Amino acid sequence: MGTLDKSVRIAVAIIIALLYYFNILEGTLAYILMAVSIIFLITSFINFCPLYTLFGWNTCKRK
Repeated sequence: MGTLDKSVRIAVAIIIALLYYFNILEGTLAYILMAVSIIFLITSFINFCPLYTLFGWNTCKRK
């Protein structure tokens, strides 16, 4: 996973968390987006996305 990809995932996760914290997101949508943001954070910190493997994508510049 490339650094730009990781940065975007972390930024999106933080934005979703802030929207939830300030009660802009509520209900079922809030829970779904929070789950997505947690997945984004986990995949960013471990530098691996299982979907990239399935689709054959690679955003990392190193080989």
